[in-house]
Parts: sequence; structure tokens; C-alpha cells
Amino acid sequence: MSSKIKLIYSCSNCGAKYPKWLGQCTACGEWNTVSEEIVNTKNKNDYEFISKSKAVNINEINYANDQRIFFSENEINRVLGGGIVKGSVVLISGEPGIGKSTILLQNSLSSSEKVLYISGEESSSQIKLRAHRITENLTNCFILTETNLELILKNVEEIKPDILIIDSIQTIQTDIHESSQGSLTQIRECTGILIKLAKNTGLPIIIVGHITKEGSIAGPKILEHMVDVVLHFEGDKQNQYRILRSKKNRFGSTDEIGIYQMNSNGLNEVSDPSELFISKKEKKSSGSAVSVTLDGSRSLMIEIQALVSSAVYGTPQRISNGFNSKRLNMLLAILEKRAGFKIGIKDVFINVTGGFKIEDTATDLAVICAILSSNINLTIDQYSCFCAEVDLSGELRSVSSIEKRVNEAQRLGYKNIYISSDIKQDFNSTKINVKKLSNVKEVVKNIFKEQG
Repeated sequence: MSSKIKLIYSCSNCGAKYPKWLGQCTACGEWNTVSEEIVNTKNKNDYEFISKSKAVNINEINYANDQRIFFSENEINRVLGGGIVKGSVVLISGEPGIGKSTILLQNSLSSSEKVLYISGEESSSQIKLRAHRITENLTNCFILTETNLELILKNVEEIKPDILIIDSIQTIQTDIHESSQGSLTQIRECTGILIKLAKNTGLPIIIVGHITKEGSIAGPKILEHMVDVVLHFEGDKQNQYRILRSKKNRFGSTDEIGIYQMNSNGLNEVSDPSELFISKKEKKSSGSAVSVTLDGSRSLMIEIQALVSSAVYGTPQRISNGFNSKRLNMLLAILEKRAGFKIGIKDVFINVTGGFKIEDTATDLAVICAILSSNINLTIDQYSCFCAEVDLSGELRSVSSIEKRVNEAQRLGYKNIYISSDIKQDFNSTKINVKKLSNVKEVVKNIFKEQG
């Protein structure tokens, strides 16, 4: 049967198709997301691994206990929910050069399973050179530099790997369509075929996805709905720390994170991040406070640094790095209204050490203490930390998992932790001194006036 080439218009956000161009997608309501695509309607024969499905009773379905494959690194296992599930499709995204290929290659090289690593962006010699930089113990890893999906599937059938890695989905194309690499049609079709392969053979597949300048995964939004797990590799390329975060996980929690440190030999796991994100100085200067934050099930000690100075240019600046700038403005208004500090006419700069970005409201108290410390130039006791949310009335509110946070502070040798008086739990059995405060005025009185 002869092929027929036609033009269609697809929405990059939801994948909806139209016979003509539209300024706004009528399906999802997004503007300027409809683009032209060339589609070749060839014979679309089913692949051999795609079998006709048949409904069965749920009691007849066989379930094995060994449904997960574990990597050698505990961080990626934690984020995946305890290893990768057989037959699942994992999509990992991140900024260019952040370390997506590195983390997958080093896990492929150290895996006890047979891994087939498909690269459409690098040659085999480039991968071998990078592999030797990561480790000298090269194990059961197969490399294929190919972009044609049909040839990839033929190699999968011959090698029969335990794990398949595609780096990246934007470079893969199928003969079913004649549209170019990276087009919506190619991404959607190739991903759909790989998902069918995973579900029918039980082969776990990891797919690398590029991101757009807005920070979203390139391709149709439906791509994230099709896969089982969506992981995002984030961090500043000028900073050595990287965070692997789960955005979607059908087989585990989306609250878990994995922390890595980039060096010349690749990515190293950070098993105790609290030791890295707080200063090791013998004597701290003013404008520094330590908070206990919770990211997923992991408690971290984070150092908040603040600098308060006179507004040189007339208009006060509010610059925040790693902390929500709108929340910073709210906390400054609370300090001025509830505590009587005239900070509105001063420049305020906030920085979270280590390049860490925090959304936990339990760091509110530490931010306020760091600002006050810098404003009155008084150093906070280096063995004290803070953990409480501040509301608009200036009251300190309780936060979740307070026992886990207190234990983390105690483990790292802190002597005092300031929390909200709303927490009725008794901490008499702990070695750390738990001090309960009710509002911002008590914070000023108990922390700064006593030390001043």
C-alpha cells in the first residue's frame, strides 16, 4: 500500500490535532502551542511484542514479589520508591549539562543486571571515554548509538537486556512517520511504542527527556501522563550539588529526593546532606541561622544567611536566593507590624547555602532570626536552630513531623531548638533543649535580648 503524506496541526501541550492552524488550542486553552507537522500514513503494522490483550479475573493475575530491580546507588532507589519496577517506564528530565546522562551511565556501569544504553546524542567512543572517567570497572553494559526505533527494537530482541535506557527520546524516530526528530508526532509515537514494549515484555525502560526554556518537558504534555514515573534532575550548574526529585510515581511516594555531589569522577551520593549545607566555622558572624527542613521523608539542616543594609539607591531591594521572594516580603511586613522593626527602608538579601531551594514553611522562624541578627549585628548561638512557621499575626505555628526534626538537630550536636508553643508534645527524654515560643515578640526577647 502506498504511503500518503499530509499536513496536520498538533498542540504541544495536550497533543490535540487540528486540520488547520489555530492561535489557541480549543482542547486545553493554551495560546501559540499549535504547530505544523508532516505525517506519513504508512502501513502501521503491529510489532511482534504487541499481543492482543484479554480480560482476566483479578484473582488469576500472577504477582511476583521480586517486581523491582535495585541499582547500586541508594539515592536513585529511594526516589524510585525502592528500585525500578519491572515493566515500568521512567521519564527523567533536567537542564542541559545537569548530569542526566552521567547518573544513568554510572548506574548502568555498576548494575548487576544487563543494561542496554541507547544514545542518540553521543558516539560510542565518547561514551567509553566518559565511562572510564567515572569508573575503571566496566561491567555488563551494552552501548548502542542509534536513532532509528526499528533498529533499536531489533537490538533489544537480540540482546534481551534487563533494563533499557533511551538517551534521549527527542533524538529517536520511527519509520511509521516521516516527520523530523523531536517533533510532537515522533515523540508521542516512539514513547507509545516503548510503553507497549515495557508492558508486554516486563522490560523496565528509562527515557531521558529534554526540557524547554520555560523549564517544562519538551513534547506534548500527554507524555508525562503516559509514563509511570517522572523524575526531575535539578540544581545550579555553578553549584556542585544536584537533587533528583520525583514529580510522579505510580509505585511510590512523590515526596522523596536524592542528593548528589558533582565532581570530576561523576556524581557521588550525599548520604548525610545536613553536614554539607551548614557552615563549619568556629565562630559564626551575624545574619546566620540554622533551620530543620523536611523534604519528603528526609530531614535536613539548612543554613539561612541574611544581609540587611541601608538602601543606597532609595528604593529598598528584596533579593532572595533559594527562598520564596513573596514569602520573604510577607515575613518582613510581619517584623515591621508585629515586632516594631523598621526594615521597610532597608535592603534585605536572603541566601540558602548549598544552592538548595526550600518551600518548607518551617524555615520561617530561621529566616526572621537571620534578618534580625543582621539588622542589629548580633550573632546567634551556633548551637541553636529554629523550626516554626510564622503566620500573619506574628504567632508561631506548629509544623509536621516535629519529632523527626528534633532528632535530626540532636544527632548533629545542637543544644537548643526553638519551636512553636502550639506543640504539646513532651521532649523531656531528648538531650537537646527544646524551647517553645508563641510569637515573634517572644523570639526577640528570648533569643536576642538575652544574648545582647
